[in-house]
Amino acid sequence: MATRVLVVDDDPVQRRLIDAMLRRFGYEPEVMERGEEAVRLLESPEGARIACAILDLVMPDLDGLGVLGRLRERGIDTPVIVLTAQGSIDTVVSAMRAGAVDFIVKPVGPERLQVSVRNTLAQAALAGEVRRMQRAAEGTVAFSDFSTASPRMQAALKLAERATASEIPVLIEGESGVGKELLARAIRAAGARASKPFVAVNCGAIPANLVESILFGHEKGAFTGASERQLGKFVEADGGTLFLDEIGELPAEAQVKLLRALQEGEVDPVGARKPVKVDFRLISATNSNLLELVKAGNFREDLFYRLHIFPITMPPLRERLEDVSDLIRRFVTRFAAEEGKRVRSVSAEAIKMLTGYRWPGNVRQLENAVFRAVVLADTDEIGVAEFPQIAAQVPGFEAFAAPQPLPAPRPAQESASAPLVIDAPETAPAAAGDSLPLLGADGHTRSMEEIEASTIRFAIGHYRGRMTEVSRRLGIGRSTLYRKLKDLGLATGPDGEGAEMQETGVAGK
Repeated sequence: MATRVLVVDDDPVQRRLIDAMLRRFGYEPEVMERGEEAVRLLESPEGARIACAILDLVMPDLDGLGVLGRLRERGIDTPVIVLTAQGSIDTVVSAMRAGAVDFIVKPVGPERLQVSVRNTLAQAALAGEVRRMQRAAEGTVAFSDFSTASPRMQAALKLAERATASEIPVLIEGESGVGKELLARAIRAAGARASKPFVAVNCGAIPANLVESILFGHEKGAFTGASERQLGKFVEADGGTLFLDEIGELPAEAQVKLLRALQEGEVDPVGARKPVKVDFRLISATNSNLLELVKAGNFREDLFYRLHIFPITMPPLRERLEDVSDLIRRFVTRFAAEEGKRVRSVSAEAIKMLTGYRWPGNVRQLENAVFRAVVLADTDEIGVAEFPQIAAQVPGFEAFAAPQPLPAPRPAQESASAPLVIDAPETAPAAAGDSLPLLGADGHTRSMEEIEASTIRFAIGHYRGRMTEVSRRLGIGRSTLYRKLKDLGLATGPDGEGAEMQETGVAGK
């Protein structure tokens, strides 16, 4: 889904103008005419879906400054751009002090509006990512870090918040990559054991012969190679929280000991003469259906009912596509800062494509896809071309997938020695089977020069004259590309960028 922007203005003409411009830029406007309406929306659960607000300062009843004051009182941090017909310094200072992040003077110009919204979203995303990274480093992940507009995800978060007031064992269910460990950390951070240890264990990553030793500990000399005593993860988590991820992978012997630990509050280290008392809060997670494992005889039924007291199901990303645009903005902001890239936004076309994908790898896959796109980006905006693997799987975007199709041959009357003019973009080849014919109209093989010229011509048309993208896709340097254009007669100017290139807007790039 497109990024939602709230527009609040009592002037119907201004509302229509801003609505039309925002839609042209790829946003989804939510239009209102009164300040009270805006406050009610931003206070409601639906308010989480609003990325930023454009607010008129002069309105009847509750004006723009009044709205900003209400939002600050209620702790609502939605970024606000104010509209004013009076661009005086005093007006701007008052709005900024009240919490606005930018201002626009009426009448609104499309370029100024686009830049303001883009910068506001980028600034909000950066601030949010900085806060999240700081909390993650301190081990104080909060439920507010799960920015979501999905009713299913909001329901899961509310259920998790209810679990923080108790010591009840929690089972988090969901596919790989949905953020189960992050939710477990948020539950721990909001509970009474926030200052105590948080010990995370991936049960599926422990060798079967070492599970008992790693989880429950062992005494020195308990088995060959046990040269010293090991406490085990349960003892390490004493007083705090133990998170067992992929708990369905535990072998049968470990399941018995886990059941005893939950029932009696003690563990039996390998080789120990007596059990060790432990005080821990258990949060477990699984991407498997534990009930099906019980029916298949691979998981103890009594342990299942001991774990399945407070289940929380996290929805996969394909069932909360309304969150994709916000997640993309957050990831772009973080990776651009980490990589030192001047990437500010993602094009509306790319957002449309990414929200149309099913994301089998969930949030983790989206995060990795955005990371790759930021590394590939040559401009301050990421487009569809930076997601070739995704484009190949979304209907309507296959043309952006790599490798690109080759162009059809030139007409037979075209002389190989005559300069080949770069004409209109050839975005769909006419050749049968999307292949480049090796035979010319005379029945003889075409020369390498002809084939190379056709390939370069098609690439320039397909990428709309973006020469950096053309050179990258063809696997040659930009200077080499310009030299080939001149040698092949694809450009007639003295510097290899003549009138023919100007027809496609390439000159001067």
